[in-house]
This record gives sequence, C-alpha cells and structure tokens, in this order.
Amino acid sequence: MSIQYRACLIGCGRMGATIDDEVNDNLPFSHAAGYAAVENVDLVAVSDSITEKVETIQKRYNVPEGYTNYREMIEREQPDIVSVATRPGSHAEITIFAAKNGVKGIYCEKSLCCSMAEADAMVEACTNHNIKFNYGTNRRYQAIYWKMRELIEAGEIGDLQCIICHCGVSAAQWMHTHTSDMMMYLAGDPEIEFVQGHIIANDSDWEENRLNIDPGIPMGYVQFKNGIFGYQLAAGGYEFEASGSKGKLRMLANGSGLQCQIGHEQPRLIEGIPRQRGTATCIQNLIQAIETDSQTLGNIQLAHRSQEMILGFIESHRNEGKRVKFPLGNRNMYVGKKDW
Repeated sequence: MSIQYRACLIGCGRMGATIDDEVNDNLPFSHAAGYAAVENVDLVAVSDSITEKVETIQKRYNVPEGYTNYREMIEREQPDIVSVATRPGSHAEITIFAAKNGVKGIYCEKSLCCSMAEADAMVEACTNHNIKFNYGTNRRYQAIYWKMRELIEAGEIGDLQCIICHCGVSAAQWMHTHTSDMMMYLAGDPEIEFVQGHIIANDSDWEENRLNIDPGIPMGYVQFKNGIFGYQLAAGGYEFEASGSKGKLRMLANGSGLQCQIGHEQPRLIEGIPRQRGTATCIQNLIQAIETDSQTLGNIQLAHRSQEMILGFIESHRNEGKRVKFPLGNRNMYVGKKDW
C-alpha cells in the first residue's frame, strides 16, 4: 500500500500557484498544480504573507488550511514535503527552519538564495537532517533534456568539448539560474575550476558587499574540472548546444525540439520525445528519493554549485573580468533587490 504524502506550499505567487494562467496547455507548471497532478501527495496547507492570496489559492486548489505564518504552518501541519516559492531573500531561512522541524523533502524555487554564506548554511541543514532536496530548475526534470544528455554520454557527437547556453541579457538570479543549471547538467554535473563573467550594473548599485539589483549577464565563461568549457551568451534563448569532436546537439526554442548534426551532414531532428514541464516529475523524484533514501536529480549540492557559478560571474566583473577560482572566496557578497 502506497503512502499518501503531506505537502505544504510557502508562497502563493507566480511560481507557487498562478503561472499556469500564462500558458496555453494543461501541463502542470506551478508547485500547486504539480501537487494536484501527482496522485500520492496531498497539498494540505498553503501560506503567504498576504491573506487574500492564501484564500484565493485555497479555493482554487481545494486546500484545507491556510496560514500567513509559514513557521506556524510547518509546526501544526507536520508536512512530509515543503515547497519554497517565495522571493529568494527568504529561501535560506525557510529551508533551514523546515529542515530542523521534521520535513523530509524540500522543493525550492530558484534562485537558491542571495549569498554563498546562505547557500553553505542550506547545504549544512539539509545534510545534517537528511533532507531530500530538489531545485526548481525545471528543465532538469524533462525528458527532452534527459535525451540530450543520454546522447552526449553515449558518444553520439564524440568527445564533449563545450556547452553553449543562449539566454539573452537576462537577470542573474532569475533566468540565468536555468542556464547555469543546464550547463552543468549537460556537462555531466562536474565541479567547477574557475569562472569569468561580465554583468550589467552601475557602481551606484553596490552598497559595500551588497548588489541591490538583479544584474543582467551578457557573458559568462566556465572551466569545469572535467575539462569541458561552458559559455553563457547574450543570444536569444533558451537554447543549448553541446559541441563534440564529431558533431553537435542543439536544443531548439526552449525545448521545442532536439537536433543532431554529425560533421557536415544536414541536421536531423530527434523524434519521439514526450513533452513535459518538469514540475510533476520533480515532485515524483522527490518522493522516490524519500522512499528509497536516494539522491534527487536536483539535489542541494548541485543547486549550491550552480548558485556559486552565478555569483562567481558577478565577483569576476567586480575584479575587472579576472578569473575567479572556486570555491568562491567572497562568501558574504549578497546579490538581491531590497524588496526580496
């Protein structure tokens, strides 16, 4: 007999509950919709600092309990899984509290947090309490990206040389959370040796060791310890290219298709890959990890590494584009808007 898991949602905003209104299909996108799509989990309570949001999402998803204090919710409801879908400034605090108060799994939205000091504390809390953690970079949980990595690892394009990510001049703590995570994923999730980067920010945006905006990143370079190079470019996206000694794989138009080109042959489209958004798969993977005491696909160590990549780009810019070796020395640099 299967266990019915209890889940609580913290943050009733866009990613938590309403982004489904922005898309034209029935695939679950928000955390709340994801829980509704997974049979062996019940969304038993939601919380938000705004009462009206709580009441709206309770009604929309038939959620029994609503709170404006997430700590009270966790203590009363004793959930198995907590979704963290607030703004990044509170992610560390919430994750650490949940980890220390009986939660088994955490599904945390990006960005992970606002400093490496916070990220370190999140890793410590999740490790000490054996928390199964998945990060809200949804492409990692989609079959078409699994297929791309499968073909890379099978040697379809020869020896992998570099990963190129197209994301436009997008915000570091928003859109680039996806490109950083997917660059790592396609490269085999290796450790990072050093990064270099350029951001769009003015001197007036800095307040000592705090950057009070979410800066654009027009360029980022990564040297992985396994010898693979990574590039983030200010080109239209999301598109990803894996370049090998024999050919290339290209992820087209935000996952709309996967293309393979060997040598000078015409590119061919890889057929038969089911379409997904990743939210429900992320939740299912979290439950599987809880049941089998195994590692998740988007675990806290990987989320920590991709966050360090982003902050490394920013630190490189502060140092006139010089290489920033990992681990990042400036653990207290804080990147986040004041209303986060």
